Amino acid sequence: MKKDIDFHPVTGVKLAIAKEETATGTEWAVYIINLNLIELKNVMITSKGYGEINGEVKKTSTLRHMLNELGEQAVAKVEPIDPSVFILNNEFWVSYYILDQIFDKKFIFTSGSFDSGFIKMIPEIGLEGVLHA
Repeated sequence: MKKDIDFHPVTGVKLAIAKEETATGTEWAVYIINLNLIELKNVMITSKGYGEINGEVKKTSTLRHMLNELGEQAVAKVEPIDPSVFILNNEFWVSYYILDQIFDKKFIFTSGSFDSGFIKMIPEIGLEGVLHA
């Protein structure tokens, strides 16, 4: 049971949603950043969007991604993301193991997170976007 599992607080792991200019235009993607000096194993990331648009409740599909490992001080692109969902809350639930201990954290980019004032250079990936620690 989940209540019997000892979850330690997550440190050294961040999520970023960043934009990249390509030949076909601007593409946005979600990145996981491991700042720890040890690799992460069995990294599971679920994502979904939810909220209201013009008074109507909206939800996106839930997507699941698995990384067998994420090296120490490494970055991985998780998924592309369509800017049309930035009006929603975008939730990412990240679970992973370090050695035999499980870590678990929910990252939520709220609907106002992508206003131009919040877009900053993210040095770990060399792109502009929003960083969530």
